[in-house]
Amino acid sequence: MTTADMASEPGAHHHRPTYADAVEQGQTLLLGVRLFILSEVMLFGALFAAYFVLRAQSPAWPPQPDLERPELLLVGLNTLILLSSSVTMQWGVRRIAADDLAGLRRGLAVTIVLGAVFLVIQAYEFATNGFGISDGIFGSTFYILTGFHGAHVLAGLLLISAVANRARLGLVSAAGHTAVEAVSYYWHFVDVVWVCLFLSLYVL
Repeated sequence: MTTADMASEPGAHHHRPTYADAVEQGQTLLLGVRLFILSEVMLFGALFAAYFVLRAQSPAWPPQPDLERPELLLVGLNTLILLSSSVTMQWGVRRIAADDLAGLRRGLAVTIVLGAVFLVIQAYEFATNGFGISDGIFGSTFYILTGFHGAHVLAGLLLISAVANRARLGLVSAAGHTAVEAVSYYWHFVDVVWVCLFLSLYVL
């Protein structure tokens, strides 16, 4: 029997992916992203726990009397910028759900700009703080927490840029925008972590 004969046999044809298969794959991807974010929550949770233990054991904070925490004004502005990027990210998700590809592109572009501005302001803050990572417990915990978060912001910007490129190529639609949703989960997580950092490091 030839290959052509075998292909003509009932049940011999290969299974073609259906819409249900695509939906199932998308749900699996989103579940994977949620589990990854959960692992990140545990990691940041451990860092926050270490920070508060060290702070509770110190009679004063910062422990060194010559060290002062950064001013709230610039950091508060930066916090608003990052929170605004979460709004534009979610706006983009809603636009592509409505099959508005141009709206998604605009939302992602603004999110990238806001995220980049956040990193630039944070770099400026690091350069002008007046203390470094080697300046005692306060300096080390401050830069480990904020630097680790900054690395996550950078990773998020790279992911959003990749999704924006797919949108530019027309590879995203209302029926297939799982990657956009997945990246939005990660970006919202990064924003929530920063709010916790802002309150812990700068306010409390």
